[in-house]
Amino acid sequence: MKGRKESQIAAVRPVRCAIYTRTSTEERLDTEFSSLDAQRESGENYVASRRSQGWEVLPARYDDGGYSGATLDRPAAQQLLSDIKLGRVDCVLSYKIDRLSRSLLDFLKLIELFDQHEVSFVSVTQPFDTSLSMGRLMLNVLLSFAQFEREIIGERIRDKVAATKKKGKYCGGPPVFGYDVDRERKRLVVNPEEAALVKRIFADFVRTASTTALARQLNEEGGTTKAWTTQKGITRPGRAWNKGHIYRLLNNPLYVGEVAHLGQRYPGEHEPIVPRKLWDQAQAVLREQHRAPGVSTRAKTKALLRGILRCAHCGSAMGPSFTKKRGKLYRYYLCVHASKHGRDSCPTRCLSAGEIEQTVLEQLRAVFRTPEIVAQTYQEARAQVKQETTPGAAFSEREVVGALHSLEPVWERLFPQEQERIVRLLVKRVDVYPDRAELQIRAEGLTSLVAELSESTAQEEQAA
Repeated sequence: MKGRKESQIAAVRPVRCAIYTRTSTEERLDTEFSSLDAQRESGENYVASRRSQGWEVLPARYDDGGYSGATLDRPAAQQLLSDIKLGRVDCVLSYKIDRLSRSLLDFLKLIELFDQHEVSFVSVTQPFDTSLSMGRLMLNVLLSFAQFEREIIGERIRDKVAATKKKGKYCGGPPVFGYDVDRERKRLVVNPEEAALVKRIFADFVRTASTTALARQLNEEGGTTKAWTTQKGITRPGRAWNKGHIYRLLNNPLYVGEVAHLGQRYPGEHEPIVPRKLWDQAQAVLREQHRAPGVSTRAKTKALLRGILRCAHCGSAMGPSFTKKRGKLYRYYLCVHASKHGRDSCPTRCLSAGEIEQTVLEQLRAVFRTPEIVAQTYQEARAQVKQETTPGAAFSEREVVGALHSLEPVWERLFPQEQERIVRLLVKRVDVYPDRAELQIRAEGLTSLVAELSESTAQEEQAA
């Protein structure tokens, strides 16, 4: 009888238990018996109570001291997950659920990972086990309350920020060009050298109404945007100016001594840099530019290659734009890099919209009319989707050649909208070089077009 009991005990499968501990602060971690030690001791006692069921504590320690439970970006937690994936853990214990995670979504991801590797979870001070349905229910309820608590804390922080800004106080964040941060007093102080440049930018903008010219001039002078150092000692270098930086500077009410929050402005504690009259003049120019007909007309202006044209020199996109002279509209595509940093910053600069669109259409028609080019295009398109299942598998090379070849004679009779649809269907990207434009055919678009043409041909044959 005694031998049977011993054999039954020996047959119990060992349950390898990893004890995870965490604290949010590093205070008192160097004491003889820290909070992490207390959490681990509770876990060890719990495992000891299950020793008859084969439970045993793994010698490895998974201790995260001074880490928040809001994310899983913690070294010991990541090591624990790695060991679980390697099959070294059967059960995870923590003093409370929130020691492992305070985020409901993160915890659910952990539970899913545990299930995948047949690992259970036990909270030492909260009576449930995830291997049981009741334990899972209790787990979700408790985590829901933890998530609710986090949201309440977030609301309190947002309310505090709102109240602080209403009093005109500095609420942190990267310093603004023209100001430095007095971290002890928690307020903005004027940087005299930068402040002088801020005033000049406002004055020059009122005079020229051109953010692009301003950015180019600042860069030619060797200037950069704000350079600063974080509280952790990390240096954030300044960058070359572009018109986006200028617009943000011109629209920042800090420069007239105001603090903005949720559409409202409040008198700030900091000293203003820009006189109210100069600020109002700059805002008037900005409003006039916003009301200019080009803002809304640009979006409505025809642009066959919108979103697919790129400058091969600098790799930037080329967006549609236009200008009006003597009542006539002139369309062109402008390099985004040149638009931000000045037209002299890129040799491509701008292209006549009509000319580049005609070039692309002619290249497409060459594809339609030349069997060799069609065959090459087909093979390149198939290579793009070699590892995927696409409609292209349903068509032979001969069928693709025949379908596209039949399109060329009727191209001129198609409505402009239909031509544009086919271009956007077929062309993935157009790279513009000084002497040429190179098309990349969209593989899925090619097969879709061939399917349409084949269906159209079949319907015509049935009708005949």
